[in-house]
Amino acid sequence: MTSVDFYHLTRTGPEAALPRLLGRTLDAGQRAVVVLRDPARIAEVSRALWASQDPPWLPHGTEATGDADLQPIWLTAEDPGESGAPNGARYLFLLDGARSARLALFERVFDLFDGRDDGAVQAARERWASAKAAGFRLAYWQQREGGWERKG
Repeated sequence: MTSVDFYHLTRTGPEAALPRLLGRTLDAGQRAVVVLRDPARIAEVSRALWASQDPPWLPHGTEATGDADLQPIWLTAEDPGESGAPNGARYLFLLDGARSARLALFERVFDLFDGRDDGAVQAARERWASAKAAGFRLAYWQQREGGWERKG
């Protein structure tokens, strides 16, 4: 069953929080697809991943670079299709309020939202209610100074 985890960003933006989560994903031997709501943000997030110091290496690709099947991390603005992520990822990361109609195709979903934006918090609550109604396992994580604290 798919686990949908909500990550409430209170100290940093997604570009700062995402690298560590993706690093743990790769350490677990998993692949990830990162879906952004705005295609213009793909280049920005890609630059943040290349510039990451912790972890220092996050190999990834985009439609501009191609070869999705070779990429352990794939950045896109497209919701995965019926066959799932183009890189075979089992982990789905949703940023900037991105949504997916294909949550059940993934083992784990990470929904990162900006806790400093009231609209983003309200939208995350709506996504939580929708995921709960669909029967997914849910968890809520809040960003703290030393990392993440599970709240639910």
